[in-house]
Amino acid sequence: MVRRLPAEPLDPGAFIATLKPMTTLVLTVVGADRAGLVAAVADVVDAHGGNWENSQLAELSGAFAGIIEVSVDTGRVDELRTALSKLDGLLTVAVHESEAAAAEAAEPRRFAFRVLGNDHPGIVREISSTLSAHGLSIDRMSSETYDAAMSGGRLFEALIAVRVEDAVDVDAVTSALEALAAEIQVDVTLES
Repeated sequence: MVRRLPAEPLDPGAFIATLKPMTTLVLTVVGADRAGLVAAVADVVDAHGGNWENSQLAELSGAFAGIIEVSVDTGRVDELRTALSKLDGLLTVAVHESEAAAAEAAEPRRFAFRVLGNDHPGIVREISSTLSAHGLSIDRMSSETYDAAMSGGRLFEALIAVRVEDAVDVDAVTSALEALAAEIQVDVTLES
């Protein structure tokens, strides 16, 4: 179907006037895993004019946990917060207002690396402490433990993406991670 443009030119001001200021909220959700949890949150967000943008959701040891980024008309933030609090009993939902200034900042450099080794306590603590000591912020991290195929025992594997500010010496960070890997007996591989 071909649409014809109206004879009168469109007035851009008419559309700009209808734009509403939006607020970004970050929801953390946790509860006993069962069917319908995502739908329950999505229904509340939609019913209050929110837009589900980004999320990371997982079942972990019988619990459902997730982080969800939603945008909502600034005038409806309190209404959405109240509606989400009524999910208590089904899910515990914490609502955090995003800092707009951080979202609008210049895009920082990023790099990612994989950690693999025999599972033992302290791997995440050691790696996160090393990153923090170099002024790095973890943007994303996923980890899991699983049975080693040949040797028995458990393996720990993590994929970590970090944000690197301009002042950070990436080579120094890489050297520190290599030294730490030898110390805690894991392999650290930079991802391309």
